Amino acid sequence: MPQKIVVLDGYTLTRAEPSKLIPKDEPDWKPVAALGDLTVYDRTPNDKILERSKNVPILLTNKTPLTAETIAQLPELKYIGVLATGVNVVDLEAARKAGVVVTNVPGYSGAAVAQHVFALLLELTNRVAEHDRAVHGTGLNGWVNCPDFSFTLGPIYELAGKTLGIVGAGDIGQRVAKIGHALDMKLLIHSRTKRELEVPAEWVDIEDLFKQSDVITLHAPLTEQTKHMVNADRLKQMKPSAYLINTGRGPLLDEQAVAEALSNNLIAGAAVDVLSTEPPASDNPLLSAPNCIITPHNAWAAVEPRHRLMQIAADNLRAFVEDKPVNQVNP
Repeated sequence: MPQKIVVLDGYTLTRAEPSKLIPKDEPDWKPVAALGDLTVYDRTPNDKILERSKNVPILLTNKTPLTAETIAQLPELKYIGVLATGVNVVDLEAARKAGVVVTNVPGYSGAAVAQHVFALLLELTNRVAEHDRAVHGTGLNGWVNCPDFSFTLGPIYELAGKTLGIVGAGDIGQRVAKIGHALDMKLLIHSRTKRELEVPAEWVDIEDLFKQSDVITLHAPLTEQTKHMVNADRLKQMKPSAYLINTGRGPLLDEQAVAEALSNNLIAGAAVDVLSTEPPASDNPLLSAPNCIITPHNAWAAVEPRHRLMQIAADNLRAFVEDKPVNQVNP
């Protein structure tokens, strides 16, 4: 009899509820369904986690938490596949003690996230969407009411010659460095571990990076040491013309401090794809901060990375079934 497989929150991976036709180009669950009796829930509220996980040996989750208390009540559970790289949604020690293998999906979205970094940066420097709205609008500031063949709503800046400060030199940080180099930017890098890079860059301490950079982009993991690494003191070290970008983890920023820095013109702008709470609370200070671009945690979510994620998740599960686990995070 096929073993039961339950996906607790599949919507963000396929962008379609299980009962509906998956749009063209979107990934589907066939690679996972081939390995057992599959049930996919689009989302699972906290009060339904235990009910949907009972008597299930294999659980897949993205952001639905599996705590020590929950794991203790699931004696049939043998495997948790996290549909992401970060595994903070699972109590790894509790899983290890219970003999439950936990795997993740590393390295599936580096190119897409690096691309998103520069989409955010170019929006800050070139104001593409703002100018598009002005062209299509009918107000006095629109192009149709302009006597000139060319107009701008404010300064537009070149990236060539600017200094790009990269915090974190993992896969994404290295990809960002290569794009920055291609745009003729000077590269500064701060990371816990020095790695061989494909492009010329200067390794600096964090203080020098904040002082010297025209653009700072964050790609560090969230730890006790990196939480609020961008705080009021660090923001004061930045150039007033500098931009801050965060596609890493929301709590890397002290959001109140960043909002105040923007309001007081301590920095020129910020762009983030992640927030401390997601979806954000209505009173999140960045929502009302000036010169702040926010995208809804979708840097990872291009079609191609989600296909890779699905395949790696299936490969992880197949390896477990064959008693040869890969990408295990709680050995």
